[in-house]
Parts: sequence; structure tokens; C-alpha cells
Amino acid sequence: MEIGKDTSGINVSPWFKNIDRPEYPQLNQDVTTEVCIVGAGISGLTTAYRLICEGKSVIVIDDGKIASGESGRTTAHLTNILDDRYYVIEQMHGEDVARLAAQSHAAAIRFIEETSQKEKIDCEFLRVNGYLFLDKETSIENLKKELDTTQKLGLSPQLLTVPPENTFNMGTSIMFPEQAQFHPMKYLEQLAKIIVAKGGKIFENTHAKKFEKGKPVRIYTNTGATITADNLVVATNVPVNNRVIIHTKQGANRTYAIASLIPKNSLQTALYWDTANPYHYVRIHSGNYEHNNEPCDLLITGGEDHRTGKPPHSYEECFNRVETWTKEFFPQAIKIVDHWSGQIIEPIDYLAFIGHNPLDEENCFIATGDSGNGLTHGTIAGILISDLILNKKNEWKNVFEPSRKSLKAWKNFTRINLLSVLTYLKYFTPENISDVDKIKSGEGAVIRRGISKVAAYRDSNGVLHECSAICPHLKSIVRWNSSEKTWDCPAHGSRFTGEGEVINGPSNYSLHKIKKD
Repeated sequence: MEIGKDTSGINVSPWFKNIDRPEYPQLNQDVTTEVCIVGAGISGLTTAYRLICEGKSVIVIDDGKIASGESGRTTAHLTNILDDRYYVIEQMHGEDVARLAAQSHAAAIRFIEETSQKEKIDCEFLRVNGYLFLDKETSIENLKKELDTTQKLGLSPQLLTVPPENTFNMGTSIMFPEQAQFHPMKYLEQLAKIIVAKGGKIFENTHAKKFEKGKPVRIYTNTGATITADNLVVATNVPVNNRVIIHTKQGANRTYAIASLIPKNSLQTALYWDTANPYHYVRIHSGNYEHNNEPCDLLITGGEDHRTGKPPHSYEECFNRVETWTKEFFPQAIKIVDHWSGQIIEPIDYLAFIGHNPLDEENCFIATGDSGNGLTHGTIAGILISDLILNKKNEWKNVFEPSRKSLKAWKNFTRINLLSVLTYLKYFTPENISDVDKIKSGEGAVIRRGISKVAAYRDSNGVLHECSAICPHLKSIVRWNSSEKTWDCPAHGSRFTGEGEVINGPSNYSLHKIKKD
């Protein structure tokens, strides 16, 4: 797979395997449409599907293939149980907003379920229970507070003091019914085909270079083609058309996942989460897996989140810690068959930013701030943004309003932005490697050359690629991600291939290439 075109890192999730991914053309001529959607992940494709069903003309563009960003790198939990805890959300926003947040995620799960049934999408959708259990460091009082709050919000939780049959020794837990799981790539691949069959247009390998505000809005692409649209939806995980405002209200984190073989039916198919910080998350995926001719399921576990570009240990150690935790709770795990990482965008007040782009025209919309629930937040975005474009009333509008000000979140605001500011100290620090000859094939390093910092990467053929190490977004210094073979910006989460090509926003531009003498 090609980083940046097929997926956003060299490691891939199980969702990309044995998938016949359709190919869509590159845009090569000027076009006009009612709605242009930038980003063909779950947010963009859900928005496109709903608008197409309402008779709107829609064009979706992506600078790689569909679902080449983060939608295919999740562990595909579908849940209305948010990892920031509802008692915290209630303290931040009040009971009414907490209830609407829970209802919106439940509605997102129903949308995926009903769409899969209506459109005959075989995406392995399955309703399951979810279990929130205590880690060793968390007081049971936290679990009781979540139980009381979720009961008040109507989520039907059940406190369990004994683990259910065919689970594991998780101790006291809360069971939440009517959660779900599915195969995200099978869902998105089929949804894209349906969009095209209904008259929509999808263009791959088409990068939106520049946005010209107005009514209509104009999108200039890397191919030279211009899209003129009545409405613009930027569904790129992090908005590339918003330079500062949104990025002061959220931070980018890296999360890690592994997939292990376990004996078939040895663990109840369910969603499991602990209360650690950062928390661990677990699910089962059934498929044609086997070990020594014995049928197996796939145990998918994740955790060890940290600020993008600033791992507390080596990247290898982050995966090792997920593996150690997995073996402690699931000794039946036989061997690891996949490992990968993904990017999570954490808003300061725990709720996503979905709606009109602040300080932009009313015809420009964004979706960001997935907070570890990207597939339901992405579906919520598709429902809410399409309703806004169609001038339909939606009670979630104020909950996810991107321009909202959360005074109670000032501590999180200060912390996230202080971490961003501190990354600029990298301008003045020495680097571990001073000679590019020491960079091995397949590796990269930031080196100092005079007053400049250079992002140097040696590809698998031994060819050296040099770019400025300055992120084009707000000029922080990128760091080398030795696991995914990418350059990651710790300030706001922009990511680039080893050669410097942009993968993830907020930067909309690649690293500046240094010409060789």
C-alpha cells in the first residue's frame, strides 16, 4: 500500500485486507455542483449519501483513495458510550446537552444499521453489549458516578459485580446494551458505490489546494480543475480550510492497536473498555482465521494514546505496552497478526465540532473533533451537515456548533495550547543525528544544517529525500514517526509521508522540498 494514497501509515488494519477497493477517476476538468465534499471518509460519504437521496447534485473529492485517512484505521466500535465519561460531559455542558450527545450517537448507530439493511450492505453489522470496567488505579466511585449519570440520561446501564459468562476477569463493570460493531471498509466501499449509482460523483487523487470563499464557493485542485459549488463540506478529519480557530480548541493524539488470534468463540463478542487514562478498548472480529488448523477469532485491542509526535516511550514500546496489557487480561491470545496506529482529535470540551466553519460564509461546513468515537461522530456529521444544507431543523446543531465557547474548558484550552507553544522550542534544540549518512534505509531524522532544520528520509532504495522540517500550517518542527514512516507535527497533528507529501491536515501543503546541488 502507498502511504498517503491508500492509507495514512505503513502499518494497516485488518479492514484493508481481502477488500476489492473500487477505483474512481481523478478530476481533470472544471465542474459545477450544488455540494462539494472534500474528504471521502465516513463523514464525507455519509453526507454525500444523504444529500444524493434528497436529490442534490454532489461531488466528493479525496487526495488519496476513499477511506484512506482515519476511517479505515479505527477499531470500529459503534457506541454511544463516550470515553470522556458522561458525568464529566454533564458537568461541562449540563444534563440536556449530555442527553442529546448520547441520543446523537445512538442515532448514528441506527443510521448505519438501517442504511446497511436498506441498501443491502454486507458490512457484518452486529448489535452487542458494551462493558465499562475498572482499571487498577480508578476508584469504584468513578464507575458509580457514570452509572448514576447514564441512568439519568436513559442509557439503561446495568451494574455487574460478577463478570458475565464467557468474558474475562474484569471485576465490577457497567453493561450497556444496544452497542454495535461492523466492518468499516466494507460499509464505506459499498456506500461509495451506491452514491455513484444514485448520480453522485467521486474523484480520487484530487487534492483541494485552495478555497475561494463566496456564494458560490470555488475549490482549486492539484489537477488544475476548478469546482464551483453552492456549498462546501470539508470532511478531512481536521479542517484544512480553517487555519487557527478550531485548532486552538482541540489537540491531536496517536493511538495504537493490535489484532491477535484467539480460539473461536472463547470470548463473548462485545465491546470492552477500561477506565484507565489513557483507556484500553477491545472488540472481537469474526472471520476466516485459523491457527494450526483450528478456527480463530480476531481479538482487537488498543490504547496507549499520546500527543501526536511526542510519544512518552519509543513507538515500538507503545505497541509493546498494548501487547502486555492484552496478555494480562486475555491469556488465550495466541499471536499478533496485525498492528497499526491512528490519529484521534480531542476537543477541549469533549464534543465534536460539526457545522458552519467559524468566520466563513454560511455555505461552508466542517466536521472534526472525533474524540475517539470517529465512526459515530462521522455519521452524526453526515446527518447534521446534510440537514443544515437542506434547511432542516436538527436538535443537535447547538451541541456540536463549531463556534461555541466553552468557558468551563479553560483548563483544557490552556493545556492544549501550551503544549502546542512548547513544540516551537524544537527550533533551538540540537538533534541526535547530525550526518545524513547515518540515516538507514526506511528511516528519517530531523537534522540541523546551520540555522535550518531539515527533515531527511532515506527510502527503501537508499535514495535520500530532504525537506524543510517546518510544518506549513503554523511553522512548528515535525518529528519522525518510526512506526508509520511519517513526519508528524506535534503542534496541531499535521502528517506527511517520508518524502514530505501531506497526508493529514490542518496543513494543506506538503513540506518544502530542498533541492539538491
